[in-house]
Amino acid sequence: MMRKSTPAQWVVRVLVYVLGLLFLAFGVAISANSDLGISPVNSLPYVVSAVTPESLRLGPIALELNPGNCVVIVFCSYILLQILILRRQFKPVNLFQIVFSTIFGYFVNFTKDVVGDFAIPTYPGKLLMLAVSIVFIAIGVVLYIGVELVPMPMEGLSLAIADKTGMAFHNMKIVIDCVVVLTGAALSFLCLRELVYIREGTIITAIVTGKVMAMVKKPLSPLVEKICFGGAPAEAGR
Repeated sequence: MMRKSTPAQWVVRVLVYVLGLLFLAFGVAISANSDLGISPVNSLPYVVSAVTPESLRLGPIALELNPGNCVVIVFCSYILLQILILRRQFKPVNLFQIVFSTIFGYFVNFTKDVVGDFAIPTYPGKLLMLAVSIVFIAIGVVLYIGVELVPMPMEGLSLAIADKTGMAFHNMKIVIDCVVVLTGAALSFLCLRELVYIREGTIITAIVTGKVMAMVKKPLSPLVEKICFGGAPAEAGR
């Protein structure tokens, strides 16, 4: 159940959510340039963008299959799976995942252009870039989770399957992350005969991000609480 807010607070919550997505997108762009692999959540869309043509023509419409658009396509497939799994239990409000996925897809392309080809060539330099990307990802996740709106599609899918199977959400999230990474790896090997966007950095990100989130959550969560809810205690958990 979502917490009650004034109209002004709803606007602020949406803006903070979108800011979180922007931080997340910068984290993904930096990790992609590190060449050590990107986060599990974004690994499959990036692999799809690498193995597909640059554009897909649907009648008179030409769709560019850049990383951002592939994020939207893959994330929308997760939303469709949620609908198929939950059926009547799927809440219409969760369709807003499509809106936020589209915004995030735009941010992926935007941040990719901003970061450009910047990269530190040495392995320690790549690890430094990966570390910076993990901090950005952690900040982004803490922000968009803290405002208590809708989950992002991969989290929504994990919640849907956990609800139907009775498995704890955090355990299901690990399973889904592994399935997504393995799917991306298989697709990469099948189409390119090599592994792209999935490397040791993908594993490091999966292991370390939660710990970094715990660190940034201490100073950020009270600030988000104050800005979005006026510092009032939660009436209900999400």
